[in-house]
Amino acid sequence: MFGEDYAYAVARIRVLETGLLNQAAIEQLLACQDEQQCLQILTEKGWGNGDPAAGADAILSREREKIWEIMDSLVADRSVFSVLSYQDLFHNLKAAVKASILQGAAPNIFFSDCSIDGEDMVKFLTDKEYDRFPEDMREAAREAYETFLHTRDGQLADIIVDRAALDAIKKAGERSKEEIVRQYAESTVAVADIRIAVRACKTGKSSDFMKKAMAECDTLDKERLIHAAVSGMDQIMGYLAETKYGDGALALAESASAFERWCDNQIMETIRPQLYNSFSLGPLVAYVLARENEIKTVRIILTGKRSGLPEEFIRERAREMYV
Repeated sequence: MFGEDYAYAVARIRVLETGLLNQAAIEQLLACQDEQQCLQILTEKGWGNGDPAAGADAILSREREKIWEIMDSLVADRSVFSVLSYQDLFHNLKAAVKASILQGAAPNIFFSDCSIDGEDMVKFLTDKEYDRFPEDMREAAREAYETFLHTRDGQLADIIVDRAALDAIKKAGERSKEEIVRQYAESTVAVADIRIAVRACKTGKSSDFMKKAMAECDTLDKERLIHAAVSGMDQIMGYLAETKYGDGALALAESASAFERWCDNQIMETIRPQLYNSFSLGPLVAYVLARENEIKTVRIILTGKRSGLPEEFIRERAREMYV
């Protein structure tokens, strides 16, 4: 599907975009007295299956299912969206590494709607059938499994898989003919590297640790970012101020939650121009990311309401909406 062949799909997406939560809807949820009132409003907006008593997890899970039901109705080959599932797919690998070695692994540890089922990953690892994984996962699967088997160091195994995920996302962006996919990949990797630098700085991690954890990207100098992280938070902010991610330095200076919110909002900034694109895959990719963003934001709000947290505390953690 190319060029004008996307016209019908984009026209459908434009209609669906009118049902996305805007900032006014988020304000309405933030003003609710409790979680149940939020769920009532969401079901009135068509979330879930129309029953607020189903509970938050069921409603949010149903909304994720709806995303792909819509995309399957618009695009014959879902693989055009595969890069968007890489983070979930590699999360499943991290969970599978632990589940394949530890007894009594927690239930519901895998994301669904991935190209490989989590339980299948466990079997591949247990049987050491690494060639059953996609090419860009094989070495990470082997190394993470062997590392965790011999060291029981979950963090080290996670770093191996997370780095492989970033490399895979970067390569997928480079291979793609779609500008939105290239932009998504670059933004995802750059923001992940910045997060790693900030967390490594706070926890006193070494430059070697960061070299293993960070991936290469075009909009950041990895070596300079590592050097800044070793030198201190002020140095990170100083370096970011020289890049296109200068607003991240301001968010970092404000608070940890402001910084995390800024990180997530970068994807919305990346995709927002797709609101004015009519003849490419871009608006479909943007819709998927916009829906995932609003589901994440709603989850933050519902969790805050369930815990009885103040409205302003929840507001600081809410993400920007696409529309």
